[in-house]
Amino acid sequence: MAGIYVHIPFCKKACHYCNFHFSVSLKIKNDFIAALLKEIALQKNYLQNETIQSIYFGGGTPSILEKEDLQQICDALYTNFDIAAAAEITLEANPDDISTEKLADWKKTAINRLSIGIQSFFEEDLQWMNRAHNALQAKDCITLAQASGFNNLSIDLIYGTPGLTDEKWKQNVDAALALNIPHLSCYALTVEPGTALQKMIAQHKKEDVDTEKQARHFVLLMDWLEQAGFEHYEISNFAKPGHRSIHNSSYWQGKKYLGLGPSAHSFDGTKRQWNIANNPLYIQSLNNNKIPFEEEILTGWQRLNEYIMTSLRTMEGLDLAYIKTNFGIVVSEQLQKNSDKFITGEKLLLNNQLLQLTREGKLFADGIAAELFFINDRPGINGSCDDANILQPEPPSGKAP
Repeated sequence: MAGIYVHIPFCKKACHYCNFHFSVSLKIKNDFIAALLKEIALQKNYLQNETIQSIYFGGGTPSILEKEDLQQICDALYTNFDIAAAAEITLEANPDDISTEKLADWKKTAINRLSIGIQSFFEEDLQWMNRAHNALQAKDCITLAQASGFNNLSIDLIYGTPGLTDEKWKQNVDAALALNIPHLSCYALTVEPGTALQKMIAQHKKEDVDTEKQARHFVLLMDWLEQAGFEHYEISNFAKPGHRSIHNSSYWQGKKYLGLGPSAHSFDGTKRQWNIANNPLYIQSLNNNKIPFEEEILTGWQRLNEYIMTSLRTMEGLDLAYIKTNFGIVVSEQLQKNSDKFITGEKLLLNNQLLQLTREGKLFADGIAAELFFINDRPGINGSCDDANILQPEPPSGKAP
């Protein structure tokens, strides 16, 4: 089973914190749609006839598209790929785009899940972020979606912003719970290089983030959502039982996926590729029946490190038995040895060959993963990891070769 991601590179306005690829001009939208449809046809064999279990329209702002645009894209995907009957098909939507009319239009397509960029239910926070919607729309769009039959909903919330007190953060989470949202994606505000927010902070026009407050907000979030019956199934994602994101889970599980549109990434199990992040050049290249992408073939140690990074972020954790089977017994034993200090420090648990982050460990997830990486040119730190060592799985007999 595999997934497809479709990048829609248009937004009404630029959020101050955003560093994704998008344009605020829709002048070339029709040309983009034509190019995207051509890319879909050209990439029909990329996933090697695997059944598609999820499609995700991301961006940018996919909800900015008209019904006809979305229908054309869905039709092309269903024509060129084997889409499972129960496939999860998600549309990212901004609250200001959600209306009774648009919801009815989306219901007529294959879309069956909405991921709504709420970010905050407070007007002052939304203005600080330069969001296109207001606080009233933030709540109304959810009730509208539910009334239209979209019950498989996810919303994004941002914490750790300068004006967000602990009490306001609780009110944001309480509002989501009161609205019976089954899935929450919650992110600490990150100041990305080159964004408007980074420039304003550098010019002292906006206050910088407080990392201690962000950590506190994250701990509080874990408390509140655990009490509400949510699974903390990935560092930034919480779901009621049965409502995990199938699409995003496929990334963390290392499954294959195809990315379509400017800046979109793809992974076929052995190599990764990414499209050019330039709308006019993307369109121009597809007009000549060429997909404008670069690619890299992943080495064994890159695949190992990616597994370490993604698996540790999940509730299930890192499977040492999987490491042993796919990368060799030496690597599995070395990884367990490297984990000892985190187990002693109560940041990791070792449970039936699964390395899992503890509650405290979740605060340091990226740092722990980085310290567990196998680095070719730093063998004295984590143990060497050249391809010759890690591409030899344990023989079926269990004996060393």
